[in-house]
Amino acid sequence: MNYTPPTPDDLQQLKNDLGRTGKQMAELACVGEQHWRKYTGGADPKAMPYPNLFHLAAQLTLTPAELERIYARMREIGAETPQEDSSRS
Repeated sequence: MNYTPPTPDDLQQLKNDLGRTGKQMAELACVGEQHWRKYTGGADPKAMPYPNLFHLAAQLTLTPAELERIYARMREIGAETPQEDSSRS
């Protein structure tokens, strides 16, 4: 897979455009708040891994019903997931 992660500035701009807090962005990317800060700055910013960016984009793009279809499939495979994702807004 050919993947080039967004820059720290790209991620900070997305956060600003969405008007979200760092904690909210961390939840969307399925990372801890400290990890979000590592992706958006500091002396040695880290690259956001593909799965985390994919999760963030899915949370921003898919409807609650579409997300529920994915969660249902994950449960069929054997995972435990939320029945509804009430954190999206």
